[in-house]
Amino acid sequence: MAAAEPRSGRVQSVDRASALLRAVAHAAPAGAPVADLAQQCGLNRATAWRLLATLEDNGLVEREPGSGRYVLGLGVARLASAVGVDGLVRRARPVLERLSATSGETADLAVVRPTGLTYVDEVAPATVMAANWLGRTVPLHATSSGKTWLAWLPPGEAHALLAAPLARYTDTTITAVPSLDEELALIRSRGFGTCRGEFESQLFGVSAPVLDDGRPVAVISVWGPSDRIGEARFPELGRLVAEAAAEIAGVLVGAR
Repeated sequence: MAAAEPRSGRVQSVDRASALLRAVAHAAPAGAPVADLAQQCGLNRATAWRLLATLEDNGLVEREPGSGRYVLGLGVARLASAVGVDGLVRRARPVLERLSATSGETADLAVVRPTGLTYVDEVAPATVMAANWLGRTVPLHATSSGKTWLAWLPPGEAHALLAAPLARYTDTTITAVPSLDEELALIRSRGFGTCRGEFESQLFGVSAPVLDDGRPVAVISVWGPSDRIGEARFPELGRLVAEAAAEIAGVLVGAR
């Protein structure tokens, strides 16, 4: 990840700051100390420290008080929430169609907006009667897609995105942050998140993150009524959504 010599018309300091941001993102969720980031980007420590301090002043990175490690700041999430989704939707559509056909259920693509997680594309089998979630915003702590998004964010950033107290929607909604943290750890370990009627009591779902350098840029979900998507199907559907999310991530990397 060494910083390349800038081409004509490029600003070297911006190139270097961009390289540091990518290195911090790659080190998520644990973060990295300035010495490691400087080495990865081919910079001397003093230069890296000045650039990171400037990025921190702008909210793009944060320096953890105890460890001194740098993690991505909330400013990155705010920038990401303003990004247009047309290109992402276009590239993800064929994958969503295959996922829906293979699972026999509704498949969705979601991204984070300032108000929460919003579904930006949806494919449902012709034989399935399902509510249209396109354009709807859902809480992060009470859906498989929201919990999956939170699971791949640095803990501090994830907690900052949660409204306090956590609202209860059904009897199964997780409303205690320590319990939610345990759930997020489980999601990371198995590679997909689940929802057992936590937002709407009769709806179950499974989700996986679309990752870019270890950071979630979108979430793929399969969902349906509890009489069709029971917990016995979670492993099968988890594998399908994880494969679909990885395919979309590969398409996005190839499109750069």
